[in-house]
Amino acid sequence: MRAWHDSAMTEHGRAGAHDRVVSSLGMAIVNGDIPPDADLDVVALQERFSVSRTAVREALRVLAAKGLVGARPRRGTFVAPREHWALLDADVLRWRFADRVDERFLDELGEVRLTVEPAVARMAALRRTDRDLADLEDALAAMRTAVGRPAVDHVEADLAFHHALLRAAHNELMTQMATVIEAGLRLRDQFVHATLTSESTDKHAEVLLAVRRQRPKAAETAMRALIERSIADVELAKEVHGEQAGR
Repeated sequence: MRAWHDSAMTEHGRAGAHDRVVSSLGMAIVNGDIPPDADLDVVALQERFSVSRTAVREALRVLAAKGLVGARPRRGTFVAPREHWALLDADVLRWRFADRVDERFLDELGEVRLTVEPAVARMAALRRTDRDLADLEDALAAMRTAVGRPAVDHVEADLAFHHALLRAAHNELMTQMATVIEAGLRLRDQFVHATLTSESTDKHAEVLLAVRRQRPKAAETAMRALIERSIADVELAKEVHGEQAGR
């Protein structure tokens, strides 16, 4: 097992023993500091984190539920192959980009959003209620207020809009995609370092207008344009990062 940085120990110093082990070990696995098929010795982990054996075993159960670790008779606990990981789990998504930006992950998130969110907008246009419209309008108003402010000030309003749209689709399975959309927005924000512009809010307003008028095709088209713009922003940021790295 390679050494890894116990960032979770520092960030969550007051967290319970179980939470500290879950966060630090989960992040180390997802970031590749502990490779697939590596053995996880309970006693060694107990000593490393200065926690009880019970805390380690509870943490390993949590990670097993996320597909990150497995266990076999006579062998014990080990890091599971990547294809077993619950990649859409909220913690796994957060750990994956906690310390660094994964450009491949950004690309994959963009592809997922481009597949899912236009369909969500179409459904929302067909099924939205007055309450759904009110939630979307409130989120858009918050986005307009955040125009020109640092990214940290507008990301919550942006998330609120996309979450409201998911609810307006009235599809429980689609609602589960909220973790993916949130990860995509937060990671894009971390990578692009953009401020919210009036152009961006206008694109969201186009989606809302189509949903309000119950025009599913227009809603789908408007959302596709919004996501494509987001992907283009990421591609531009990649070029900038590449130029800076080459200096």
